Amino acid sequence: MLKLWKNCDVYAPAHLGKRDILVMGTQIWKIEADLSAWESVPEIEVLDLGGAIVCPGLVDLHVHVTGGGGEQGPASRTPEIKLSELTCNGVTTVLGLLGTDGISRSLENLLFKCCALEQYGITAKMLTGNYRYPSPTLTGDVARDVALIDKIIGVKVAVSDHRSSNISGVELARLATEVRVSAMLAGKAGIVVMHMGGGEQRMAPLFWALENSNVPPETFLPTHCCRSPQLISEAVRFNKMGGTIDFTADVPENKAGTSAAVASALEQGADPMRITMSSDGCGSQPVFDAHGRCIGLTYTTPVTLLQELRRMLALYGISLETALRFFTENPARVMGFAGVKGTLCPGADADLLALDAGYGVAHLMARGKTLVSQGEAVCKGSFEA
Repeated sequence: MLKLWKNCDVYAPAHLGKRDILVMGTQIWKIEADLSAWESVPEIEVLDLGGAIVCPGLVDLHVHVTGGGGEQGPASRTPEIKLSELTCNGVTTVLGLLGTDGISRSLENLLFKCCALEQYGITAKMLTGNYRYPSPTLTGDVARDVALIDKIIGVKVAVSDHRSSNISGVELARLATEVRVSAMLAGKAGIVVMHMGGGEQRMAPLFWALENSNVPPETFLPTHCCRSPQLISEAVRFNKMGGTIDFTADVPENKAGTSAAVASALEQGADPMRITMSSDGCGSQPVFDAHGRCIGLTYTTPVTLLQELRRMLALYGISLETALRFFTENPARVMGFAGVKGTLCPGADADLLALDAGYGVAHLMARGKTLVSQGEAVCKGSFEA
């Protein structure tokens, strides 16, 4: 099937200006100034974007696709992500993972959920492990999970958090080595995603692992790096060592949002090519009163991603080219998809996102399949209303 998107203002994420994009099957075939000659081809689908911004589909590195929460008891467990919660917010590639709850939430369920999302057309990978160390696995061994199970590209662990297993620098270095070697054997990225809590140790185990082993910085991805000014500063230090740092997009109600933390990191000299932003989708959002009692509960969705994009542009003067990289090119590289995801070029997957005037989702294509048209989901999960 041939599809032609005409009159696009292309951000690849580098700004290319006015271009037409020709899609053949699941891939981008051509990006040129004028491809109107192809309109005469029988059965080609043509969409005129009228000058709208077109960029790569978003890559969300941190989504509890099978649900999260549970820390206020069984009734506080959040639901699984809906397909439209991803697509209507521009996400075409997702990394699924577990959180605190590795008892009622399983890696088996996570694997099947990722497979289901791929059947609908988006790309879904996952991490083995959760907050605990030694990590829960599918095969009995982290290295075997990464090497033998296609969907698994790394491991999740929690650091400096009262809910973690208090992993040491020695254990973190050993875990990272196992992931790195098994990923080399399987031809994968091989990442250790580190949930960063609010503990005083902050990134001390990570710095010990880097200074006392030969594991390269790109093996690690610390996330939730926006918790405090001190953690932001340590994240910048790690970034300058060659590592990528991940910030969690904030809910729309908070005016400054996580963009303030990203702006602070950039002011401190962080390399923008090694910054990513993820949604923590389906993570629980408890509401507390003045006495610290939980009085309400909701959960996050990837709606926060484009909200942060708007904040970066409007409040902090970050260019659209730079900001888009945090959601596209940079996380795609972390997942091992450089040149395939998070970019618009011939040979890349046809993951195309057209933005409306307010930087919302107008149209979305994932691997050549139309999932959103005129702002409405045209493909929904089997049990969505």
